[in-house]
Amino acid sequence: MARHRSLQLAALATVAVPGLDVVATRPPQKVTADYEWCGVLDAAGRHWVVQAPVHAAAATALDAEVEVLRALASAVRAGHLPFEVAVPEGSAPTREGWRAIVHRELPGRELELDALTPGPGPTASLGRAIAAIHELDPGLIADAGLPVYDAASYRARRLAEFDDAARTGLVPPVLLARWERALEDIALWRFSACPVHGDLAPENILVKNGHISAITNWSNAHVGDPSEDLAWLYAAAPEQSLDTLEEAYAMARSERPDPHLVGRAVLYSELAVARWLLHGVRIGNPEIIRDAESMLAELARQVADSAPIGQYTPTVQEWEVEGSLEVEESPAATGDPHVMDAEPGEPSPPDSPPDPAADSGTSVR
Repeated sequence: MARHRSLQLAALATVAVPGLDVVATRPPQKVTADYEWCGVLDAAGRHWVVQAPVHAAAATALDAEVEVLRALASAVRAGHLPFEVAVPEGSAPTREGWRAIVHRELPGRELELDALTPGPGPTASLGRAIAAIHELDPGLIADAGLPVYDAASYRARRLAEFDDAARTGLVPPVLLARWERALEDIALWRFSACPVHGDLAPENILVKNGHISAITNWSNAHVGDPSEDLAWLYAAAPEQSLDTLEEAYAMARSERPDPHLVGRAVLYSELAVARWLLHGVRIGNPEIIRDAESMLAELARQVADSAPIGQYTPTVQEWEVEGSLEVEESPAATGDPHVMDAEPGEPSPPDSPPDPAADSGTSVR
């Protein structure tokens, strides 16, 4: 980020929070496709963060995020969330007429995937954190004006995405057949919609002392499929950490996760590569299209001999829930979760494309 822009954002902080005496800029100082951030230090030694949108759609999303952050802050105070969220303490108009927000810096460092190891620690803490999001009252999301989808409408959106990808003629037949089978399997789509973050990724998760300390970037929150918040982990997390994650997640839910939770997560992670292709087609970028075609070809190779999405292997994981022995079947997992070309309630196009060979690639657990 250019120094002059950092100073401009620091100046916004003094407008947003009356009496704030900024003495220096500090990290984070970064710019993405949607937002720019600048950290500032005040005369009392307190650390703050200024977040400003870089286009109109991001400005609208940030306004919606402010509403949900206030509701989430109440959930944190009530003990319903085991991590912190940014609490906007002021806002100021940008030169473009949009609104920048200012909040205290959250504790912790960005999650490193290598830190996700079996047993107690960040992996179990992450499973519980995601479960806590999914246990929130859906009204919290609806009242903030964010999207609400039931299982049928969510499936319809994925079907439309599949049709768009198929019409390009650039998706390998093995993938089209695999995805169509999963989308047409009605049993796969019987789930209870709940609040989801919608854009979980390492850069949005902070860790301190081995536990999840904060979760950021709630602009894509909505009521929908809980699998969406798990997809990225089945693509990129170390495979040996997944049993711990599943156990911690299941034990923190008031209802047992549906048997096709991970199957849909796998589907979403694979469709992400198709969404990267569609993004390239829509903006007419030949480089992105070629990149997506290459990734789709690699993904087709990886899944050629894999079981259909949602089909379970004989491997089971057992744990005790409320004094009774529960058995959790272990599904196949593959793909990458990053979601491109966003609509309301979905992540924005990433700064870099998904990697279908992330971590160990296609695997059957």
